[in-house]
Amino acid sequence: MAPIKLSSKNLSQISATGKSQVKVPTYQRGGAVKEGIVHVGVGGFHRAHLAVYVDQLMQNHGVTDYAICGVGLQPFDAAMRDALGSQDHLYTVIERSAKGSFANVVGSINSYLFAPDDREAVIAKMAHPDTHIVSLTITESGYYYNENTHELQSEHPDIQHDLDPANEKTPRTTFGFLYAALARRHQQGLKPFTVLSCDNMQKNGSITRHMLESFARLRNPDLAKWISEKGGFPNAMVDRITPQTSPNDKKALADDIGIEDAWPVVTEPFMQWVLEDQFADGRPPFEKAGAQVVKNVHDVEQFEMHKLRLLNGSHSAIGYAGQMAGFEYVHEVMENPLYNRFIWQMMQEEVKPLLPEIPGVNIDEYSKTLMERFSNPTIMDQLPRICLNASGKIPQFIMPSIAESIWVTGPFRRLCFVAAAWFRYLNGVDDNGKTFNIEDPMCEELQAKAQAGGTNPAELLSIKNLFGDDLRNDKRFIQEITAAMEGIARDGVMKTMRNYVD
Repeated sequence: MAPIKLSSKNLSQISATGKSQVKVPTYQRGGAVKEGIVHVGVGGFHRAHLAVYVDQLMQNHGVTDYAICGVGLQPFDAAMRDALGSQDHLYTVIERSAKGSFANVVGSINSYLFAPDDREAVIAKMAHPDTHIVSLTITESGYYYNENTHELQSEHPDIQHDLDPANEKTPRTTFGFLYAALARRHQQGLKPFTVLSCDNMQKNGSITRHMLESFARLRNPDLAKWISEKGGFPNAMVDRITPQTSPNDKKALADDIGIEDAWPVVTEPFMQWVLEDQFADGRPPFEKAGAQVVKNVHDVEQFEMHKLRLLNGSHSAIGYAGQMAGFEYVHEVMENPLYNRFIWQMMQEEVKPLLPEIPGVNIDEYSKTLMERFSNPTIMDQLPRICLNASGKIPQFIMPSIAESIWVTGPFRRLCFVAAAWFRYLNGVDDNGKTFNIEDPMCEELQAKAQAGGTNPAELLSIKNLFGDDLRNDKRFIQEITAAMEGIARDGVMKTMRNYVD
């Protein structure tokens, strides 16, 4: 039997196919609901995380005023616009594990706006009284955050464009859109919407607040003051491994479950969201869908540190060295006994001692759960996905542990190996001589410095918006990362790794 095209009119048919049990939304959509959330950056993670929480609220708890309007700011977002638009903004979430695959059609994304087509429409949507939250998954680079100075990269050409009052109606950056919409709400006497970061950054809400307020101060100090006093910027820790969707994923959905979906999402069963209860204009009851809503930002930061240093730090350790060694998938790396031990020992001996204790959280058990999640062969998590936009990841996930180990004179050899592997990865050639593409907003500068430096880390460490003086000036760190870089250049990743595993 031919697969059924995903659409609103076909939901009952999909639910009744009998080929596999598929959950479909039975709640009202379209004009029957209000779009209380505008989400910028509708990729796989958003559709496997926040949109799933909202879907559960709409399906199980009768929430009707927090449906999502998706927004794409970049030209490449046209593909998502077309995929979702062709199927009434419905899509399928496929959960895969050793227990099997389970499909769920999600309907919480109610509409989609593509900014290059109509920037004014995006500003007007954010400024609309029904909009209470503007949420973000724009990757670390989308925040224009200088990791060294902790300030807005105000000199960036895109920020400069958006700071020009003449360009207020044609912004390029997220902050340009947020500013324009908030200025309009201020003029209309509305409350500011909450800006909710769902990106993998420690203190993501605090960073978002600081960047937006900094931008606003350069445009209009009075509006910046209003945002500072009335705005909401919750900190949040988000977690769900979501690989890129492959053609095989679409084919399997069609063949095994009977659904034709232009862009399904594949993910793991595990999902976590720790969220600070700091909203400016109301919020849905996220806790009813399983989110951990906490009052204290300190609680979020502790969960964040565990997750970013252990999960994302380990992903960095798996990704760059793994791709250099010729692996394709995360689970393949974990199947290698040497590499598996390296990841576990890095977690236990170098990262764990730096982490805060959280009541009710066993770090050893959490680490074991991560090892199991990384080893899940069914989600086929590709290493190039893990390696995307490293200039926003390595300074967040690896370098803070190294810096803290410098302060306390703790062990950091394996962490230095990870940084060295990334430095070598930036040359774009693996240990077998195979070339690969590097996707990073700083790619040109990073590659030039990697090639100029060779096995000397000084060139890359000179990038001041990524690395601080605490790293550049520490002899033990320089010696350790240089030794790792020389070993990888001479012997390759796997042979060198033997020196880092007990």
